[in-house]
Amino acid sequence: MNLTDRLLQALAERGATEIFGIPGDFALPLFREIERSATLPLYTLSHEPGVGFAADAAARYRGGLGVAAVTYGAGAFNLVNAVAGAYAERVPLVVLSGAPAAHEAASGLLLHHQVKTLDSQWRVFEELTADRARLDDARQAPQQIARVLDTALRESRPVYLEIPRDMPQRPCDEVPVTAPHEPDPQALAACADELLERLRRARRPVLMVGVEVRRYGLEAKVATLARRLGIPVVTSFMGRGLLADADVPLLRGTYLGLAGDPVLSQEVETSDGLLLLGVIVSDTNFAVSAQRIDLRFAIQALGGRVVMGHHVYPDVPLSRLIDALLERVPATAPLVAPLRALATKGRHEPRRAEPSPVTPADIADAVNRLMQRHGPMPIACDVGDCLFTAMDIDPTALIAPGYYATMGYGVPAALGLQAATGQRPIVLVGDGAFQMTGWELGNAQRHGWDPIVIVFNNAGWEMLRAFEPEARFNDLSAWDFAQMAPGMGGDGARVEDCVGLEAALERAWGTRGRFQLIDVRLAQRDCSPTLQRFVGAVRRLAKGAAG
Repeated sequence: MNLTDRLLQALAERGATEIFGIPGDFALPLFREIERSATLPLYTLSHEPGVGFAADAAARYRGGLGVAAVTYGAGAFNLVNAVAGAYAERVPLVVLSGAPAAHEAASGLLLHHQVKTLDSQWRVFEELTADRARLDDARQAPQQIARVLDTALRESRPVYLEIPRDMPQRPCDEVPVTAPHEPDPQALAACADELLERLRRARRPVLMVGVEVRRYGLEAKVATLARRLGIPVVTSFMGRGLLADADVPLLRGTYLGLAGDPVLSQEVETSDGLLLLGVIVSDTNFAVSAQRIDLRFAIQALGGRVVMGHHVYPDVPLSRLIDALLERVPATAPLVAPLRALATKGRHEPRRAEPSPVTPADIADAVNRLMQRHGPMPIACDVGDCLFTAMDIDPTALIAPGYYATMGYGVPAALGLQAATGQRPIVLVGDGAFQMTGWELGNAQRHGWDPIVIVFNNAGWEMLRAFEPEARFNDLSAWDFAQMAPGMGGDGARVEDCVGLEAALERAWGTRGRFQLIDVRLAQRDCSPTLQRFVGAVRRLAKGAAG
């Protein structure tokens, strides 16, 4: 078998189920071998940012590795922003990049796609990845591939493999399967015992669940742990959608600080035993807290270590910690005194018949009613008011770049999600973000994808406008996205009132085989209640800091 066959086999063994890519001359031999092998399906898109976001979403949603394949220079540099987002949000994304062959590198000529030096790309990706290797020696390649791919899974972060174009067909030995790393059992036991003792002593313990729980495929175990602990459970802003399908009676909702439920926020902020499982301590998760959370009294399990006050356990993977906790907490009785579950949301009332203008809150209500009628659907969401609107949608699986906050994620992420799982997603995306990457929908019919896309069309970057209401630089032209959809192989509907929105959503759900785009016309400066509270909180906190 050749190097490409061995690489594809190793990717599949580690959870990859497809490759997203755009070919180029330095990557043509690699792409030819990927197609010949058929070990993993290859989905080509239109622009490298979409490739990166699709691969990122595949890894986020199904677990395992996401794979993006590009050419040297012009292709790989277009991928940089997507890889940066994956690094920030802990996604095991594998970048496969073609590269010049050894004889080309030694020619003395400047090569096309080269920037400062032939190693410029290597140095850029060194800053964005957890590990990397140049596969220019077939004898060393098996060990290099194993090391790099295992690093991606262990650290849940991007990695980079550079493949010179004279290497894909070289004979290569099998990639070894390395034994999983095991932490010191005594340190793990001490960590679990101390953690549970802190929760027992706490008067107001709370469990907050974050993105690493999904990255490592731990939702079912965390749900079991939550039931056994018997303490209130919340998700972080980035972790919205976690535990949506699990039986967790004390699941309160999503912590949003001043932008969210004040009762839930107070419960989190006054906790003297806040257990953060896989929660990234970022501004998007904690910057608008009404009361600053004192992390000295929190228990942080993230990035392979556990921090409790001044005690640090440096080598405790989240999966092994949860296993140790489950071994110590019996299923017969909760760790602490049982608490009353909060009332859950009731049935959503039918929309009134009169054709009133649509608001972001109406979009959330309409999606809730759609899923009430037909069952839950996963959501791929962009950033901006569409993400804040998603906070008002009943719990369902959701992926979004909630921390890195890059625009343009939603549409290609939905394509990656459907490719990896076969599930049909709903996309929430603003018109500004759609202008960046919405055109990837033109590839949907070719690959058999049919997402339902809801465009928040207010002719502007509305979240930015909320902070700078008088600025004209946040204005955009009002594009007619619905008219563009048929030319890309889908169906479009322009919606201006709530009755039309309900009808368009129902029609979209009932139509399969073509993507469905609903162009919802919103008034400028009409944003979701959650965004209004968020902007108000940021302004109050900024004013207080300045004063």
